Amino acid sequence: MKSILIVYNQANNERVEYLLDTLNVRGFTFWENVQGRGHENGDPHRGTHTWPELNNAILTVVDDSKVDEILTAVRKLDRRNEEVGIRAFVWNIEASTLNN
Repeated sequence: MKSILIVYNQANNERVEYLLDTLNVRGFTFWENVQGRGHENGDPHRGTHTWPELNNAILTVVDDSKVDEILTAVRKLDRRNEEVGIRAFVWNIEASTLNN
């Protein structure tokens, strides 16, 4: 199993949830108003007068077979509107209480 963290501009919220629904990813944890700054060309997202945008984040745990299709969909969404921004990160899950 893998854990995928998807961090994205809050403007993409409906698109990301639609992406997960389309790929049959049911379970996730969602955080709103996540602050940060992209590592390459990203502006800060701080929710302030100077940097008003904010991010959201979703963490999901999926079977290994789902990872490539999720990452492909995230890349496709990012290419549609690179200025808005979306990134995904994958970790191995060593153990869980799922399916026990």
